[in-house]
Amino acid sequence: MSAPAASGTVSLLFAQPAGSSSEALLIAGVGLAGACLSVLAEVLIRRALPRLGDSPTGRARITTAAATFALSALLAWRFGPSPELPAYVLLAVAGVQLARIDLLHHLLPNRMVLPLLGAGLVLLAAAAGVSGEAGNLLRGVAGGLILFISYLILALTSRNGLGMGDVKLAAPLGLYLGYLGWSHLFYGGALGFVAGGVASLIVVLKNRGNKPKEVAYGPSMLAAALAVIALFP
Repeated sequence: MSAPAASGTVSLLFAQPAGSSSEALLIAGVGLAGACLSVLAEVLIRRALPRLGDSPTGRARITTAAATFALSALLAWRFGPSPELPAYVLLAVAGVQLARIDLLHHLLPNRMVLPLLGAGLVLLAAAAGVSGEAGNLLRGVAGGLILFISYLILALTSRNGLGMGDVKLAAPLGLYLGYLGWSHLFYGGALGFVAGGVASLIVVLKNRGNKPKEVAYGPSMLAAALAVIALFP
């Protein structure tokens, strides 16, 4: 082997760990940022929505922060240092908080859902501008409208317990899913219905066949959307 070839091989061997280290640092850093934003979000929610009651317990805070850390780190692994990453980390932070509130209070507050839609639209528009993919943003807006209308029709025509909070939440979820692709929108929306149905069945079985008046569908919708976003190529 000639000297230049050997030198190139050595450089390549040393370059690979550096790349792995930087990727690991990005994942850990974004995960930590998500956990810190989770704590900040709880403070803002208590101030903006005092009617939700007492602040979360220490155990609930740790669980929420840990879930947000894991989701944010997973999204950092999924997107890398791309311009879309901040928008999807925001979805993770807000999504965990919304799921917690819906489970406890059967409520998806407008003061959280509507800002999530507005902030997501701004961040994704900025990402589309940086990457030069305006079509992604247009598809995302269309996805938000499609999922919103779909949930609205279901809420008005069925007795499956969907509320207007679920309908409103469908808009930002459709935006985020549609931005990535039509297949993401389809699978994210479909899995949301399936997960909601399974959750409702579990609640019925737990209550010995007596279905409660309210079932929290928000966590199922959020879990399905985030799973598709993070894991679907």
